[in-house]
Amino acid sequence: MNNIIDIKQIAIRTIEEEASAIMQLSFYIDDTFEQAVHCIANSSGRLIITGIGKSANIANKIVSTLNSTGTAAIFMHAADAIHGDLGIIRKNDIVLCISKSGESPEIKVLIPLIKGFGNTIIALIGNTDSYLAKQADYILNASVEKEACPNNLAPTSSTTAQLVMGDALAVCLLELKGFTTADFAKIHPGGALGKQLYLQAKDIILQNEKPQVQTDASIQDVIIEMTSKRLGATAVLDGEKLVGIITDGDLRRMLNMSTQIDQLNANQIMSQNPKQISDDTLLVDALNLMRSNNITQLPVCQNNKYMGVLHLHDILKEGIL
Repeated sequence: MNNIIDIKQIAIRTIEEEASAIMQLSFYIDDTFEQAVHCIANSSGRLIITGIGKSANIANKIVSTLNSTGTAAIFMHAADAIHGDLGIIRKNDIVLCISKSGESPEIKVLIPLIKGFGNTIIALIGNTDSYLAKQADYILNASVEKEACPNNLAPTSSTTAQLVMGDALAVCLLELKGFTTADFAKIHPGGALGKQLYLQAKDIILQNEKPQVQTDASIQDVIIEMTSKRLGATAVLDGEKLVGIITDGDLRRMLNMSTQIDQLNANQIMSQNPKQISDDTLLVDALNLMRSNNITQLPVCQNNKYMGVLHLHDILKEGIL
């Protein structure tokens, strides 16, 4: 092993060469690319994406991106296709074939079969003079001048270019279809990302106690309510209307300011007009409000009716942060 080589310089060179290849792609976004996007968007079928070797790996990732952004896509391995997986393809499906050379034996066998079915073929190709390019209805050019591999052999810049062109395709389809955050939440219910998009305050406060006192409550009653409900705060109500909140901090400030605490009541120590949220507020938005105001509790209301208290710990427990 050669210990003299500059590892950092090699890594930087690789990144710069692949970045250069990606920038070149902007010159390949033409009317044909736009037509292909509209073709997919207007199709009543699905998008079948196929490839061989490293291109198959890229195809799998593009399929995942499309499915998660509102475009139904299915992966079909080019080698398996000619051994039965062609049954995946339906009448109105569009087939996106990914290949650097466009001359792979499996591709040359597969393409005539797909054309025989009458399906539209889109080629995401690194060689626009290839067999695949000449047979395709639409060409998405992902050509690169050279691989980042010093031997110009291992797929590096070419697969990065395929990946980026696939992302460009997915984002264009996303915006063309008007795919919203709400749509994204429906198909990403799991994990922290999904929770950021759909979990609301009302989903959490139902499992919490509902600390509350009236404005004329004694300090003893306030402390008992806060201690028993274990949220470090209590809402202060005038009838059913929220008028204030008392937190641990308010109690400490009270002790510093008065020695006759037994003569005080809730409305004398509460924080008036507290920050509050509606019950349909997303937890991620509640978290941002807490951060910006340096607080850890938020009263939750529904149509001006007090519903409970959301605590920072509730949000952290859900893995939102």
